[in-house]
Amino acid sequence: MKPFSYQRPGSLAQTFDLLSEYGSSARILAGGTDLIVGLRQQTVDASVLVDIKGIGEFLPGVALVDGHFVIGATTDISRICEYEKFRATFPALVEAMETVGSVQIRNRATLVGNVCNASPAADTVPPLAIYGAMVNVGGRDGTRLVPVQEFIQGPRQTALRPGEFVLSIQLPVPNAPLGVGFARLTRRRGVDLATVNLSCSIDSVGTVRFAFGAVGPRLVLGVDRSGVLADSGAPAGDRDAALANLIAGTSPRTDIRGTRDYRSAMLLVLGRRILAEAASRLGSGQP
Repeated sequence: MKPFSYQRPGSLAQTFDLLSEYGSSARILAGGTDLIVGLRQQTVDASVLVDIKGIGEFLPGVALVDGHFVIGATTDISRICEYEKFRATFPALVEAMETVGSVQIRNRATLVGNVCNASPAADTVPPLAIYGAMVNVGGRDGTRLVPVQEFIQGPRQTALRPGEFVLSIQLPVPNAPLGVGFARLTRRRGVDLATVNLSCSIDSVGTVRFAFGAVGPRLVLGVDRSGVLADSGAPAGDRDAALANLIAGTSPRTDIRGTRDYRSAMLLVLGRRILAEAASRLGSGQP
């Protein structure tokens, strides 16, 4: 590990000063579960770590503000999963968060950090996109909201501009019936990166939305408004054809976790499963 300095600002203003002073060689530290690994493996360079856990302006834990759940940059994943109102509103996202690493990792890792790491295989990103999550980015010039699917622009690439960092993630409370499902496939049980992951939603008018992860350099979104995928009584062949049409927008590759053909085949299998899960949740009134 290369040497670096450490700063712990007490306010947003001090943080922006440090980011301005050190530029791209500064790295934000919240949970550090990905950052420290990168520093040890020398895949990440940093002259200074800016520890944001002492910033007083951050909302603690999870807050419900103006019809949105706000998750601060320093809130760990385990704490989010313990919040009953959040669990009841976003069950598919909670399922995804509970697959992140081990319990020990989730006690330290933050949801914001998981998004900022910008891994194509990040399990939280597909359901975040399906639920309409927005990334709240801050800098000296103010704040801006970026849809999560636009914030992640490629492997380890985000929409952050010089001097900016992520303050929070906002999730709107659904204002209409919505059923959402999530699934992932790994090489083995336990802690492992996803070979594929995906999430889908069905609303009361029959619109189906899919988000596919680990099958391209960034998240792949697809929408079906034909009503075929939402209709459990439609012929299986028609539903598979509609789902295959959405999957055609992905670009999986062959690597150590699976071949391109295997990934494509598993998207169809898992897509069928989470369609049924989303339909069941819609019918039961659970998001």
